[in-house]
Amino acid sequence: MKKFLLALSILTVATLFGCKEAKNEAAKPTKVTVMIYSEYIDPDMITDFEKQTGYKLQIELYEAQEEMISKLQTVGTAQYDVIIASDVVIQQMIHLGLIGKIDMEKIPNKTNIADQFKNPSYDPTNEYTVPYLWGTTGILYRDSTIDPMNVSYSMLFDAKNTKGNFSLLEESRSMLSMALQAKGFNANSTSKDEINQAVEYILQAKKDPHFLGFDGSVGGKDKVLSKMDWAAIVFNGEAMAAIDEDSTLQFAIPTEGSFMWVDAMTLSSKAPNPDGAYKFMNYILDGKIGAQLAKYINYATPNTKALEFLDKDFTENRVINPTAEEIKRMVFLQDPGDAARLFDEAWTIVKTR
Repeated sequence: MKKFLLALSILTVATLFGCKEAKNEAAKPTKVTVMIYSEYIDPDMITDFEKQTGYKLQIELYEAQEEMISKLQTVGTAQYDVIIASDVVIQQMIHLGLIGKIDMEKIPNKTNIADQFKNPSYDPTNEYTVPYLWGTTGILYRDSTIDPMNVSYSMLFDAKNTKGNFSLLEESRSMLSMALQAKGFNANSTSKDEINQAVEYILQAKKDPHFLGFDGSVGGKDKVLSKMDWAAIVFNGEAMAAIDEDSTLQFAIPTEGSFMWVDAMTLSSKAPNPDGAYKFMNYILDGKIGAQLAKYINYATPNTKALEFLDKDFTENRVINPTAEEIKRMVFLQDPGDAARLFDEAWTIVKTR
C-alpha cells in the first residue's frame, strides 16, 4: 500500500510539474507586435526577422501621431511591444506612461548609432528611445519650372500663388509649426499670439477652393502622383518614392524653413514580449538591415554601419539627405511643455472652422 501511495505521489508530482511546464511553454510569447507608420518597413524584413528570431512579427499601422497616441490611450499599451514614434511626442508619451525605459544592454548593435543621435533633447539620458530613421518635411509639387531651392509656403497659403489643388499635413504640431515658420516665427514658439496667427494662416488656406483637405504623408503623396493634387506637404521619404515613379515631380524645403525629425523605436510600457522587442530593435540596428531599411523607405539612416552599405546615389541625394543650405533652414521640434494645451486648442480650431 505504501509503495502504491508513494508511486501515486510521484505520479501526481510529475503530472503537476508537467502541467506547469506545459502552461509556461504555452505562455511564452510567440510574436512581436510593432506599432508603426504605414509603408514604413520593407516587407522582406518581416520575413527575415521571423526566420532569424523565431518570432512572428505583427505590424499595426497608424497615419498620424495624434491617432497613435489616442489609440494607445484607448486600447492600452499591453497589445504592443515596440512603438515607433516621432521625436516631438516622446516626452508626452513618457508623461502619459505609454512607454517604458529600455535596457540598452540587451541591444548590442546600439554601438552603430551615430553620435549625433545620442543624448537627444527628447531623450537626454538615452533611456527611452532607439533611433529608427530620420528625415524632413516639405512640399511635393508638380511643376518642373519652379526651382525647389526657392519655394515659399505662399504657394499653398496664398490663393493668388496656388496653381492647383493641394493638401496639408494631418499632424497638428507639424502643421502648426510649419505655419509658424511661414509667418516668420520660430517653429517652437509657445506664444499664444503667434500660434493664433499660424491658425489664421491655415484657415486662410482652407478657404482656397483648391484646398482638398488634410492628409497623412502617404495620402498626400498618392494624391500628387495621381494628379488629384498639384502639391502636398509630405515627408521626404514619401516625396522620394513619388519622384522615383514620376521624375517630373519636385520636393522643396521652403525658404521660410521647416524641421528635421527622428522617428524612434520605443518600448511599450506594458509590452507583453520585451525580449522580442529588444530583438527587433537590435535587428533594425544591424548595418546591412539598416541600409536595406533606409534604401527601401527612402529616409536617411542614423546607423553609421549602414552607411558602409549605401552607395553615393543614395547618400548624395538631396531629397533624402538635405544639403547644408537646406539644413540651415531647419530645426528640430521641441516638447512644448505646458504650451501643448495651446497647440491642442489651436488644432481644434483649425479642424472645426
